[in-house]
Amino acid sequence: MSMNEDRFAGPGKNVGGRAEQGFGGAADDVKTEVEGKMKQATGAVQDIYGQAKDAAGEAHGQAKDAVGDAARSMQEHAAPLEEILRNAIESRPYTSVAVALGLGWFIGRMGGHSDYWER
Repeated sequence: MSMNEDRFAGPGKNVGGRAEQGFGGAADDVKTEVEGKMKQATGAVQDIYGQAKDAAGEAHGQAKDAVGDAARSMQEHAAPLEEILRNAIESRPYTSVAVALGLGWFIGRMGGHSDYWER
């Protein structure tokens, strides 16, 4: 898993905030202590954002690989079908034309409007 800049910067801010909070507590400076707590929270949120970003990147990569595998599989399975169709058309051209005309007529009847010829 690759770490993005948010995964590095977030823990850094968190550690810096802890140091600032500790310094503010030791010096009885409430403002510095609160600022340290805010930096800790900012660092924690940035780290979580970085983790989410990494997870989304990994999911994208896995989805991309899966789509590529599916496309290759479709190509491999389509090649034999193409060969069968080519052989059938070359060996029986008149039958192939008749089947194509029949399919065209059927598709036209299914999707056509019934008032087409009445115009």
